Amino acid sequence: MRPDGPVWTPSSVPLDPSRPAPEAPPRELRRITRLFRPYRARLALVGLLVGASSLVGVASPFLLKEILDTAIPEGRTGLLSLLALGMILTAVVTSVFGVLQTLISTTVGQRVMHDLRTAVYARLQQMPLAFFTRTRTGEVQSRIANDIGGMQATVTSTATSLVSNFTAVVATVIAMLALDWRLTAVSLLLLPVFVWISRRVGDERKKITTQRQKQMAAMAATVTESLSVSGILLGRTMGRADSLTRSFSEESEKLVDLEVRSSMAGRWRMSTIGIVMAAMPALIYWAAGIALQSGAPALSVGTLVAFVTLQQGLFRPAVSLLSTGVQIQSSLALFARVFEYLDLPVEITERPDPVRLERAKGEVRFENVDFGYEPGQPRPTLDGIDIAVPAGTSLAVVGATGSGKSTLSYLVPRLYDVTGGRVTLDGVDVRDLDFASLARSVGVVSQETYLFHASVSDNLRFAKPDATDEEIAEAARAAQIHEHIAALPQGYDTLVGERGYRFSGGEKQRLAIARTILRDPPVLILDEATSALDTRTEQAVQQAIDALSRGRTTITIAHRLSTVREADQIVVLDAGRIAERGTHQELLDADGRYAALVRRDARMVPATAPAAT
Repeated sequence: MRPDGPVWTPSSVPLDPSRPAPEAPPRELRRITRLFRPYRARLALVGLLVGASSLVGVASPFLLKEILDTAIPEGRTGLLSLLALGMILTAVVTSVFGVLQTLISTTVGQRVMHDLRTAVYARLQQMPLAFFTRTRTGEVQSRIANDIGGMQATVTSTATSLVSNFTAVVATVIAMLALDWRLTAVSLLLLPVFVWISRRVGDERKKITTQRQKQMAAMAATVTESLSVSGILLGRTMGRADSLTRSFSEESEKLVDLEVRSSMAGRWRMSTIGIVMAAMPALIYWAAGIALQSGAPALSVGTLVAFVTLQQGLFRPAVSLLSTGVQIQSSLALFARVFEYLDLPVEITERPDPVRLERAKGEVRFENVDFGYEPGQPRPTLDGIDIAVPAGTSLAVVGATGSGKSTLSYLVPRLYDVTGGRVTLDGVDVRDLDFASLARSVGVVSQETYLFHASVSDNLRFAKPDATDEEIAEAARAAQIHEHIAALPQGYDTLVGERGYRFSGGEKQRLAIARTILRDPPVLILDEATSALDTRTEQAVQQAIDALSRGRTTITIAHRLSTVREADQIVVLDAGRIAERGTHQELLDADGRYAALVRRDARMVPATAPAAT
């Protein structure tokens, strides 16, 4: 059963898909830089390789100048051979350095992406249940896959590209100044204009990237929901397959438009920069000719050719720097979306010095417990709940839909934290226990059984990774499911299918019970574990539950009252408050709300339709 009441919303960083990604102030840029901090040594090595490569690369035009001005005119064959060999070695060394740069920078980039993916996944594991009831699964998947995946080019090559291109630009400008400062001034005249154009293009692409990623997240959510087993069943049985296809096509069409806009944003302006830079050699030849006619000192052919070669070597890294700047601005939108998840407040945390329980006895107490899903809501979901459940006894919680039954049970394993009072396990506030102790002490079997798309044994071992085959079989026997599994062609190696759809509802429920038996918790919470089953299957599952409950503290959230008659105490909730409590017979004799619920159940039994087994 889903939690009663409104859903949770992060207080400080609301996830509103309609709002644009936040701007990236210097603090955000520093935060991105910190991602690379663990890899400083490797990046320093890349920097050394880049610097060496740039210095070696600048030498080539000077070798060419000597060939044209000295070796060829003077007929010095030996010098010509040495200079030509030097140019060849320059190309070889530069290529080797480039391969090493790519290897190291790609490794660093992939490690950074791994760190981001892991950090986002770990943060999502800490989010309360209400976050996942509010957020579409596809949206979460898109943040991890599409947004972080979209950063790949930036984080794997940007650092190297920035350093190498910047170093190349500086080294080349110095070399050009050494040849002729006047031609250098002409070459650099339009550079500020190019920088301004690239910044405008970057801002434009950043906005489009934010919209594109949101559209990709919406598509991912649609695919996840409509192409799951449940989605396919619903779509086909409702005759909505064509409608769903049209809806997906419309979403895809929006993405096409955004992709085209993203690719073409600023394309003409950047092309203009390319055209101007391609025309610069002609401008240099023209400037040299005008200077010669005006009486300026003549430039040698070697100097002029070397300068033009350096100029082309300048423009390539300069354009690359501008393009990298555009790419970084686009990627800032992706970083903003990822940081938005990393900044989500964690509301359920472990104390700095938590209490550790090796093996809990199982006494559970609710002491004046209040709970609300949102601060200041008009009526709390739970109000003034006082219940004591001695170790090894059973408590049944019943009531109308929305009375707070499931919410009450979720407070024990800290799926939510109380807003008033406290919940204790063996006299210790559950908020003071370490997470491992609490998870080891409390087991939950809910109505909505979840099985992974893996083998039966893998699903059972999720509760106890080091369980032996005999322990798994013993747990399955106790859950009344061993014979069925053993009869399958692949036995415990059988794949259960997506969300366990190769098994019936009753079989999945018994697998979930076997999984909990394997974990062997002293406290057991059964959240309407049999409410969706027909009478015959319910009896089989109830036998498994009885085996599971034996010797444990059991809290049962019940819709069908036939499953709670033997409980040591029964609590009736009404609008979040305790309306009645006692044993089955005591509450029948009181002829109050519980007795009315029993009579309602008696009237509904003949009309109950059997569920699939």
